[in-house]
Amino acid sequence: MPIKVIAFDADDTLWANEGYFQETEKKFFELLEEYLPQHTIARELLQTEINNISLYGYGIKAFMLSMIETAMRISDKTISIEVIEKIIEYGRDLLAKPIEKLDGVEEVLVLLKDRYRLVVATKGDLLDQERKLKKSGLMHYFHHTEIMSEKAEPDYQKLIKHLDIEPSEFLMIGNSLKSDILPVLHLGGHAFHVPYHITWGHEKIENKVEHPHFRQFEHIREIVGFLEDYDLNRI
Repeated sequence: MPIKVIAFDADDTLWANEGYFQETEKKFFELLEEYLPQHTIARELLQTEINNISLYGYGIKAFMLSMIETAMRISDKTISIEVIEKIIEYGRDLLAKPIEKLDGVEEVLVLLKDRYRLVVATKGDLLDQERKLKKSGLMHYFHHTEIMSEKAEPDYQKLIKHLDIEPSEFLMIGNSLKSDILPVLHLGGHAFHVPYHITWGHEKIENKVEHPHFRQFEHIREIVGFLEDYDLNRI
């Protein structure tokens, strides 16, 4: 079957995101380096974030809470209220960051919008993701927006059912092999990987992906021309 719906991840696929988090992490590590070396604090923070995903989910608010929890733990609860206030300030600054659309994204959406139903399929904090989509100026290209608490097979199954299509008619485009690619391939869908130059530690995987429905591109612009032949081969 030819592809009917193309879903795009948002953060680090449509616009820049992880770089802002890493800038904030660096400030956080410097704030607490009197307690532990920065590389140790980085390891502690990542583990706290992973442990808290089931409670807080993803996004800036979850990140802020994990920073506070990490600061309390590594300081043995002696951290000052001024440091807590500084961490909250870091979170507020993140929420106010501008939306930096990635090169070629809008050009690709313009070329695909009349040939496919386009969807945003992302995870994170509902309010923050809605804010970023509105500020991006890209919302009008999309038929539907799905903000998930997690991006696993059941979440994609729910989305595909809502779209009233078969998995083989669904294509996911994103920067995370773990969240955007593998679950969709396991369901029988198609997945195109467009790597971003930095990746959050929790999203990294070591395994190489080999699947007939999988492709990797250096730049999102490459997808448009490739799709013409790819779709013809599916009819």
